[in-house]
Amino acid sequence: MFVTPVLIALAVVIGYPVVQALIMSFQKDSGLDPATGMFVEGGNAGFSNYTHWLLQQCAMPGGEMVACPTGNLGSQFWLAIGVTLFFTVITVTLEATLGLGMAVIMGKTFKGRALLRAAVLIPWAIPTAVTARLWEFMFQYDGVVNRVLGTNILWTTDEWASRFAVITADVWKTTPFMALLILAGLQVIPGDVYEAARVDGASAWQRFTSITLPLLKPALLVAVLFRTMDALRMYDLPAIMTANNPNTRTISMLVVDQVRQGSNSAAALSVLTFLLIFSVAFVLVKVLGANAVRTQEEQREAH
Repeated sequence: MFVTPVLIALAVVIGYPVVQALIMSFQKDSGLDPATGMFVEGGNAGFSNYTHWLLQQCAMPGGEMVACPTGNLGSQFWLAIGVTLFFTVITVTLEATLGLGMAVIMGKTFKGRALLRAAVLIPWAIPTAVTARLWEFMFQYDGVVNRVLGTNILWTTDEWASRFAVITADVWKTTPFMALLILAGLQVIPGDVYEAARVDGASAWQRFTSITLPLLKPALLVAVLFRTMDALRMYDLPAIMTANNPNTRTISMLVVDQVRQGSNSAAALSVLTFLLIFSVAFVLVKVLGANAVRTQEEQREAH
């Protein structure tokens, strides 16, 4: 009885939109019939909305399905998937590494620690739109980055330079979030464990690899899980920094672009995006053990 209200809330907030999107994904978009010139309702589309994205097929005026022309949003699906996964792997790896180092430093006792923690969290506290605009100004052709490096790189339009620019801005923005989660995991490690290791003659590196990393693994994996889910939904940062550059178009940007053309085709794309994120989350939770909630039996086994 206590759980029922939560289940109802989840069904309304999460279950209904997912089911509704699934239903819409099998419907045609309303529009003008090319044969009669009359406005018609959508009707049943079968799997055509999915083949539009997965097989990059587009409907011709006569109803025939052909390969989508270059530049059509249907031909951008796999590129957007690749860009999204590329951003996710690179940014999460860098943020986890840098966040771990920052958390270790912030976890030590020294004068000015509170000020350091506050300063580290400033990039995360800044709204993403403001961060994107800030880095866009810095990566302009006559911006700070080119002036400091003495280069003439088109950071927001070149294929790989634009991706590097987005990665740099995202790492600067969200590394403090990773550091905060990892720091929470560090603070629950008993200090007696380190003291015993020092008595046994363990070096700082041995204490880090044999004590810190193993005991920090649950918190680190949860931080990676949260950040991965966020990176797979990346939208505003590349959308503002590089505008409509297809080389930095993520799957979320593709969904928004498609919504402006047809909601049912966008619903199919949203379902595919949901399946991608769910698959990655399933792998992290089941295979890597990134479980945010451990049962009492699991806690006893850990101790």
